[in-house]
Amino acid sequence: MTNPERDPQETSLRTGDVDCGIDVLTPRDVPLGGPRAMRVRRTLPQRQRSLIGAWCFVDHYGPDLVTDSGGMSVAPHPHTGLQTVSWLFEGEIEHRDSTGVHALVVPGEVNLMTGGRGISHSEVSTATTTKLHGVQLWVALPDAGRHVEPGFSHHTPQLRTGPGWQGRVFLGSLLGDTSPVPTATPLLGAELHLEAGAELDLDVDATFELGLLVDRGVLRVHDREVKQDELAYVAPGRSSLTLRAGDEPVRVVVLGGPPFGEEIVMWWNFVGRTHDEIVAFREEWQAQIEGVEDSQDVRDGRFGVVMGDHLPPIPAPALPNARLRSRR
Repeated sequence: MTNPERDPQETSLRTGDVDCGIDVLTPRDVPLGGPRAMRVRRTLPQRQRSLIGAWCFVDHYGPDLVTDSGGMSVAPHPHTGLQTVSWLFEGEIEHRDSTGVHALVVPGEVNLMTGGRGISHSEVSTATTTKLHGVQLWVALPDAGRHVEPGFSHHTPQLRTGPGWQGRVFLGSLLGDTSPVPTATPLLGAELHLEAGAELDLDVDATFELGLLVDRGVLRVHDREVKQDELAYVAPGRSSLTLRAGDEPVRVVVLGGPPFGEEIVMWWNFVGRTHDEIVAFREEWQAQIEGVEDSQDVRDGRFGVVMGDHLPPIPAPALPNARLRSRR
């Protein structure tokens, strides 16, 4: 998914009060395009927190009726220095990228795309999709691995169940399951469902910082209440988490990893290390798409060509007047 903001280097959202190492982050509403555009709720990044482990971008959308929102129609656009992780609750999205991959994003199956040194891709909801609901996530690649060749991984995690709960682990290890999807740094990604009133004690890696995004219901993380669409940040140091559902069933996406430990510059769809590097990425993308109205006519270069997609490629927004700042 592309970042459609007019001024994408700004992250001005406010965090909640920290309580016993648990901080509740509230989302902001971002349109993906024009007035009839699909909208997303963004909880990461924001001014006070840029990353949770290597997770650097969290968009949450739906449930949206395609007849109202127009669905997802994200034309070819570039990425560098990151991985995208697509996880759906409802609907289907068609993915095409410049490595030649053509795949569907469907509920309960994870698609991970490695941008590495440079990739371009498109995402369009299928004609049979009537409702879209899910999350789009980005992972920053460490300096040692951010120039790798682009790639794509797919996995269908097994359903794990217990008293009053069920879950799927799409990255890392949890609930006695381990995902085979390779990542450049240790990561955790899982979807959990708790029945109304259910309680779940999770064994977690004490070196990880964690994010718990509530898709529906009200979740208590120890004694902290997290409402629908909010994201709870849990600092490293806990080897277990106690999760409790309120009077309604809860669905939560769990993200985690050790603190990233590197400063990054993230602007539009690029993750780099310096202002000048981001400027160069932008110039290369613009050179590939200048004057192009059909993605099949995009010039070859760092970001390649998304075969089979005829939408006009998305041009990069104008850079800000000030130099882009690194963040940790």
